[in-house]
Amino acid sequence: MEKLLYIDCCIRKEESRTKILGDYFLSKIDKAKYEVEYLSLMDLDLMYLNTRSLSLRDKLIELGELNHPRFNYAHQLSEADVIVIASPFYDLSIPALLKVYIENCTVDGITFKSTENGLVGLCKAKEMLYITTRGGLMEGSPLEMGTSYLAGICSFLGVQKFSYVAADGLDMPLDHEKIINEAKAKLDKKLEEL
Repeated sequence: MEKLLYIDCCIRKEESRTKILGDYFLSKIDKAKYEVEYLSLMDLDLMYLNTRSLSLRDKLIELGELNHPRFNYAHQLSEADVIVIASPFYDLSIPALLKVYIENCTVDGITFKSTENGLVGLCKAKEMLYITTRGGLMEGSPLEMGTSYLAGICSFLGVQKFSYVAADGLDMPLDHEKIINEAKAKLDKKLEEL
């Protein structure tokens, strides 16, 4: 059975439009094929990198103490076969909470390694799927930087493939139900591919 790590960064929880899509995805996942590990970022006490936390991280890495609890999220991410992130589009990118989580997961020796030829990703995931909702029509816009950031992280960590499903225009006077249903149809197709 493969491990699917589902990262919930739907900050508004039950009021989140992204959560509607994420819950839909979770309800359809093949439980016989995937063991789902559910991680709600809103329920974690994540520490952003500051002088003190960065110093601690660097010291632990220098001492080779990669099994320290500080690195539990990095290990969880590196061992997943599939990574799914449900997160809304905030301020042209991703919520700060998701960025803090990623900072806690990018650990030399766990999710990537430094070599003489550069950085090499160590994550074994075959794919990262990003599920998001956006208020405006952001598809293809240079102002939409969340998707490109996560695609870059995916490449950096060695994840083989990046894909996303976005529902755009949800703050505009458009047919929101139709937009959500179209995104669900894209998720159905993605589920067939996984």
